[in-house]
Amino acid sequence: MLIRLLPCPLVLLLLVLSPVDAVAWHPRGKVPLYRPTLPAHIGKNRSYFPAPGETLMEIARRAGLGYRNLIDANPGTDPWKPPLGQPVLLPLKAEVPAGLDEGITIDLAAMRLWWARHDHRGWQLRWYPIGIGREGFTTPAGRYAVTVVVEKPTWFPPESLRAIEPELPPAVPPGSDNPLGNIWIGTTAPGIGIHGTNRPFGVGRRVSHGCIRMYPEDIQDLASRVQPGTPILILAETP
Repeated sequence: MLIRLLPCPLVLLLLVLSPVDAVAWHPRGKVPLYRPTLPAHIGKNRSYFPAPGETLMEIARRAGLGYRNLIDANPGTDPWKPPLGQPVLLPLKAEVPAGLDEGITIDLAAMRLWWARHDHRGWQLRWYPIGIGREGFTTPAGRYAVTVVVEKPTWFPPESLRAIEPELPPAVPPGSDNPLGNIWIGTTAPGIGIHGTNRPFGVGRRVSHGCIRMYPEDIQDLASRVQPGTPILILAETP
């Protein structure tokens, strides 16, 4: 049976695998569950049968997964023409990184951003796929904090980037041409922020100039959970 996607972003969407087997298409509901202690992982892997003409890039986008994570979970599968009738593994099971703390923890190696909150009821956890800095523009590891949350940001390309791409304008207003997408979360890491994107197929790849890229619906959700002062831990990639 082919899977049909309901047109509701972020909320739980149903993926019909059989009359008796329905799973969440997008794994992030509105209210994260409380857990008494930090688990080793959250979520559960699922299988999905691609529709004719559907690519792994499109599946990753619709499933709320990073492209590289989906590729790595399906070695040998043609990303442009996955075989019909054969299941694609959706890697929705995510390992909680060692060192995760309250606030934002960014796992560069896994290309996931974690949000965590702890109170007397336990831990609330949520993860999002991300795009990170490409070669030569590595996202810096360390401890930082949120400085500002801006909706509909204007992008001011840094001089270092304009030196490489002189055709860039001095400022790009909010809109479909703005690479920051719908929200900018500033940080104390110099020149580094967490933001949406106008090119969502770059999420789950090393594509940025050091910033963290997120799907539009994910940055919207994260922005509702953070404020200036929220701590950020960026975990270094091990060689």
